[in-house]
Order: sequence, then structure tokens, then C-alpha cells
Amino acid sequence: MVQVASAAEIRWRSVLRSALPAAIFPPSTKPKTQPRPTMSYELIRFEVNDHIATLTINRPDKLNALNDAVMAELSSAVDEITARDDIAGVIVTGAGKAFVAGADIGELSKQGPFDGKARSVRGQNVLRRLETCGKPVIAAVNGFALGGGCELAMACHLRVASEKAKFGQPEVKLGICPGFGGTQRLPRLVGKGRALDLIMSGRMIGADEAFQMGLVNKVVPPDDLLQETEKMLRGIVAMGPLAIRLSIEAIDSGCDMSLDEGLLLEANHFGLLAATADMREGMGAFLEKRDPEFTGK
Repeated sequence: MVQVASAAEIRWRSVLRSALPAAIFPPSTKPKTQPRPTMSYELIRFEVNDHIATLTINRPDKLNALNDAVMAELSSAVDEITARDDIAGVIVTGAGKAFVAGADIGELSKQGPFDGKARSVRGQNVLRRLETCGKPVIAAVNGFALGGGCELAMACHLRVASEKAKFGQPEVKLGICPGFGGTQRLPRLVGKGRALDLIMSGRMIGADEAFQMGLVNKVVPPDDLLQETEKMLRGIVAMGPLAIRLSIEAIDSGCDMSLDEGLLLEANHFGLLAATADMREGMGAFLEKRDPEFTGK
């Protein structure tokens, strides 16, 4: 009798495909990427310190506006983050008094319908690849996070905000709508009603209101922002890296599934992790009352 896979099983296999090599192949068959110098960038700063990458949008004179050149460099940085085994987690922030104050209006004002759509698709692709890079990414929001800046922050897995941070999707004031994922990620984070309020009014909110509605995970004094963000991230990367990766995938993909499909995805991820050395190390460390030493295998 021929058995036909259910729709949920087929969907799970598609989601899981990228995780299989890291999780079940023995170390001898998995290609290893050696630590290497960072690529050369002009509009962003990219620094790696003790397995933590800090990506800083560096156009302070333009409030770090996301022009096409910045997005191209951000795309290359995402590729580097994904490829490098010596990077365990990422902090995204902005230089000066802004995180990212939006897109480059000078460029947007010249676009027609075809290049407008193409720009939107390119930006969505970059942020989606950051969101699905398999490593935890935290936004350290130091100031204005408006338009594309708010969308960049929402593409990160967590957001830590300075008390001086401001958030908003003001695109309607320019006669356009969000183009880098704002209409999709914002309601998933804060609910449909609050998302409609912020997008239709174009209003700007402070860090406290952003925290209250669930857009921000933590609010800290400005001088403590990077230190507190790194502290949070180091706590995460001390956990099992495969467990973190598959947990991110389960939450990200499960939100678009039925409950039954999401439960199947979770169960399969749970079973997959039982085949890893990290699970044996974590369980052994707990039973032996010592700190685990995870290897990502």
C-alpha cells in the first residue's frame, strides 16, 4: 500500500531541509568554515569580537538612511554572517543619534512602479535572509527607528531599545506604504489593531510605549544599550546553537501554520535534536551538575 505524505509533513520537510546538514551529519562529513577577516565595507561597520558580530549602519550625517548602496552592503554582511562559523550571534545598531531613520527619500522620489516594486523586493529579501540566518540577531535601537529602520529592527529576533529610541512607520505621510515588511511583521508582533493604528496614522512612539505593546523586549538607559544588548546575546549563544536555530525556525514557520501543523513541526524538531551531540552534552552536564560545552553538532 502506498503511503502519501500529509500536507503538514511536506511543509515540515521544506522548512527543515536547511537544518538537516548541521544537525545530523557527523563532523567529518560537514565542510568547515575557518574564521576569516571581514569583508570591506564603506557604509556599515562590521566587527567580530569573541563570536559576536556587531553590524553598525554608518551614515550618521544622513541619520543612517537606507539607500541602495547601504542595502547592498547589508546584503553582503548577511551573507558573511550566515557563512562564518566563528559568528554565533549578531547585534545590529546605528551610528550617531539614529538607529535608522528610514529610507533615502531622494532615491524613493525618483522611482516608478517597476523599480519601486524591485526596490521593495530587494529590501524584503535582505531582511528575510537576516531573519532566517540561523543565528540569533538582536537590534540595539539607539535612536530613531522609522520606516525602513523600524522594519530592520523587526527583522531582528529581539529588540533592546534606549530610553531615547523612537519607532514608527510614517510612510503614509509620503503617499506610500511600508515596503520592507512593515505591514507583515508589525501585526505579527503587536497585533492587527495596533499595527493599523501605527501604519495608518504614521505616528511616532517612544521606547516605553513600544515596550508596552510588545514591539520592544527591553528598555535601558542610553549609556547601557550596547552592554545590555551584548549581555542578553551572550546569554543566548551560551545555549545549544542547534537548539536555538531550530527554536527560531519552529516559531517563525509555525506562526503561519495551523496549530496541528505547528505541533508536528515542533515534534520533528524535538526528535531531530535528540540525534545531536549537543543534546547528549546538555543532558550530561545537567546530570553531572556542570556547565555544558556545546559544539553545534
